[in-house]
Amino acid sequence: MSLKLEDITGIGKATAESLEAAGINSVKKLANLTVDDLLKVKGIGESTALKYIKAAQKLLQETEEKGFKAPEKIIEKELKPKRAPMKKTEEIPISELKKQMNKQAEMNLGLVGHVDHGKTTLVEILTGDWTDRHSEEQERGISIKLGYSNATIFHCPVCDKYYTSYMVDEARKEGEPRFRCPECKGQLQFKRNISFVDAPGHEILMATMLSGASLMDGACLLIAANEPCPQPQTREHLAALNIAGIENIIIIQNKIDAVTKEDALKNYRQIKEFVKGTVAENAPIIPISALFGINIELVVRAIQEVILTPEFDETQDFEFLIARSFDVNRPGKEIDKLIGGVIGGQVLQGKIEIGDKVEISPGLKVKNQYRPLKSTIVSISQGNKFLKKAKPGGLIGLGTKLDPALTKGDALIGNLAGKPGSLPELIDEVELEVHLLDRVIGAEEMIKVHDLKHGEKFLIVVGTEKAAGTVSKILKNSYIINLNPPICIPNDFIFAISRIINRRYRLIGYGMRVDHKE
Repeated sequence: MSLKLEDITGIGKATAESLEAAGINSVKKLANLTVDDLLKVKGIGESTALKYIKAAQKLLQETEEKGFKAPEKIIEKELKPKRAPMKKTEEIPISELKKQMNKQAEMNLGLVGHVDHGKTTLVEILTGDWTDRHSEEQERGISIKLGYSNATIFHCPVCDKYYTSYMVDEARKEGEPRFRCPECKGQLQFKRNISFVDAPGHEILMATMLSGASLMDGACLLIAANEPCPQPQTREHLAALNIAGIENIIIIQNKIDAVTKEDALKNYRQIKEFVKGTVAENAPIIPISALFGINIELVVRAIQEVILTPEFDETQDFEFLIARSFDVNRPGKEIDKLIGGVIGGQVLQGKIEIGDKVEISPGLKVKNQYRPLKSTIVSISQGNKFLKKAKPGGLIGLGTKLDPALTKGDALIGNLAGKPGSLPELIDEVELEVHLLDRVIGAEEMIKVHDLKHGEKFLIVVGTEKAAGTVSKILKNSYIINLNPPICIPNDFIFAISRIINRRYRLIGYGMRVDHKE
């Protein structure tokens, strides 16, 4: 029997092609790799690497392929090492804990899922922040823009429990010392700071969710127990995570308070069937009630143990993906006291310090041409913390000397900031290797995805930028796409493609930039 990489659960055509491009062209070769070997393949995380290797070994054993030998190499890393016995540790000064809490966040965690499945409520119980801050969001009761918040994760070495700083403060009684375990009252240990990205679930706001996926290092996929699984945007958001290459996923079965035990178990089985064969197949499923705070500690534990801090290279040229921009001045403020515009988003690579010069592209449209904006960084913040410098990790805000009228109302979303002269060229045309889905994701009915046609218009989402795409030429293995407006993006970004179906933009596939350089 001839085995193919696609025979392994969770490996689709695109992943198989990536593995083959890296020289991993057989199941047997994959079975003999270590996790460290597989981590060298772009887009594959530690948990996924371990899953693929074990699946390859199991498949070889089950088929009893002639000449098969047990893998010579031993998987060197297990995701859940045995914990050492817990013991009371020496206490550190409160000032040191506060200093650790003021560090920059290490990773971005996305919360995705169908509308009204509890994403914003979960962020609130973890951080104390209600991320639907805009008036229209509060009136309609749904997230429209990407929501952001930050949290510190603490660990009790005696009870072996994890908490966020907000959970600890909420449990503390008046007069009790801070940073103490709610149960044993021992001092908590600082683990790390993280940022949350709360993505809208409504179908009309899918482009906004795709923008958020580009900012995520891992994700919590929320699925309500009181509705059949999957709902339309549950499918769509999982597909978006797959397109964005996000493999560290936690599944949260919310609203268990609204169903019986039997219905919760039925919903659990639906979830298992839904994620079978996807990047989330081996993700932990945690039943919770965000409304009543049930099993929230288990969510924090899973975040700490499953969503690992990514590694970044600070030596590369600084690049900053803009996901928000705004004017922080209140109406009526005196002119001599006005503050420059603020841009918010994520440092993709490199580092930035107060006083550094930056360039923002595409920038401002002047007489049908785009001109980059240039400014100086005057402040760096993360939530209510002010930093002297920033590196990759978490979501940050950069205060500039730009006229606040240029940044007001998210006017610079989708722009890329960097050191002057270092940014990629602006492009209004791109050649894409397009991978279409078998059927439309997010629609109630089963709709087959048809090939792109010459002259067809659709929505392109790349990074945090949205642009209209038009097919100008169809080649043998790729498409030439005209973009309006032009975009400035790193070369390795993925283009998500959505087509209007039944008067709604629906995700139909993704494209990867064709590089003709040898």
